[in-house]
Amino acid sequence: MNKKFNKLRELYPTFIYKSYNIDIKDNQYYIQYKFEIPGLVTFNPIIQIPIGNNVNDDYLNYLIFNVGMVELVSYLKCTCSPNVIIEADYLDNEQLEWFKKLYYYGLGEFLYTNGIEINYESFLNIKCIHNIKNIPDIDYHGSGNLVLVGGGKDSNVTLEILKKMDNTCLVLNPKQVHIECCKAGGYKEPLCINRTIDPKLIELNKQGFLNGHTPFSALLAFISYTVAYIHNKKYIVLSNEASANESTVIGTNINHQYSKTYEFENDFNEYTKKYFNIDIKYFSLLRPLNEVQIAMLFSHYKKYHQIFKSCNIGSKSLPWKWCGKCAKCLFVYIILSPYLYKDKLVAIFGSDLYEDETLLDIFKELLGYASTKPFECVGTYREVRYAVSLLIKKLDNLPYLLQYYKDNYPLELDHKYELDFNKINNLDDIFIRKLNSEMSKYV
Repeated sequence: MNKKFNKLRELYPTFIYKSYNIDIKDNQYYIQYKFEIPGLVTFNPIIQIPIGNNVNDDYLNYLIFNVGMVELVSYLKCTCSPNVIIEADYLDNEQLEWFKKLYYYGLGEFLYTNGIEINYESFLNIKCIHNIKNIPDIDYHGSGNLVLVGGGKDSNVTLEILKKMDNTCLVLNPKQVHIECCKAGGYKEPLCINRTIDPKLIELNKQGFLNGHTPFSALLAFISYTVAYIHNKKYIVLSNEASANESTVIGTNINHQYSKTYEFENDFNEYTKKYFNIDIKYFSLLRPLNEVQIAMLFSHYKKYHQIFKSCNIGSKSLPWKWCGKCAKCLFVYIILSPYLYKDKLVAIFGSDLYEDETLLDIFKELLGYASTKPFECVGTYREVRYAVSLLIKKLDNLPYLLQYYKDNYPLELDHKYELDFNKINNLDDIFIRKLNSEMSKYV
């Protein structure tokens, strides 16, 4: 077990969610949280949300408090303090257990990459110091869709499928890519959420405190629910595909995409139904589809091809770029390649990634011929093998990575992925019909 992990838990045994404060500035709810690790630091992260009309202040406060229950994970992880004290508001024991599950499994990659071995029961104890508080009953009748836009191929496919419905786009920490994707789809300016990390956390990371992946999509779930309430929406629409359910580390429950899984989606809907008690549904439109189908659809949406981006390394540059060297870039290149190879893909990425010999190790990881998948949002091994095999069958002269595959592994074309439909999903009938209608145009 990681010695640093044990030492930090001994030095800093307590993490406190002290409070949250809501102001209105420049037509925005300006929300500041206060988290404390006694003897070390106080954190004050900020989230800004566009205001709406006719909200119940007590109810809004409760939603904002719950957002903080996920925001705190980014700060808790630097010491992994074993005792989490909630002073900001009230949660019952079932809610505390719900968040404990989210923290443990949502930090699965973090624990794995830091070499930390600890079981669920020993990981942490969450305690709330307040007495029971009654959440107000409100009369709520939302309509339309709040569509989360990330800038990648998946959310652009969702924008196309839903384009004739009543939609409002939502973007977190907007960049030009997000705005251009919404515009290309014929949508109005999106609602924009701004989230600011407390710089003291970054400083602690530089000093060697624990760092790693957190369940970001869970934070986005609670934020989007709050925005849906403020702006009177009925549906929160995500773009997570079926492959998000696959573990990243073979033979374990460790999943880079835990908070994008169907399990989390169900957990979140059960939580909000019981504790928020208004009619807002959170679901992924693309859950019935696999990555091959999403790529096939996206290949027809030419207006997004020179706009979309999903490279996490490239997102740190201005403008957002494809770095061409990471697992995310290679995966997107592979999954689109049966439909856009070669000139169209080179126009997007700037080079033929199949000719890059330095990508061989990542290529093997994506194929499932290594101990883990890359810790990125990528498709299943079989989807990747199918896409590669499909392209190999179409080409006479193979680039380096495809020739390597042909020389070392069997082609996998026994399953026609384009015809799949995952019935384990949370789509209402109207969205099933939309999805089937779009697929029928191309299959």
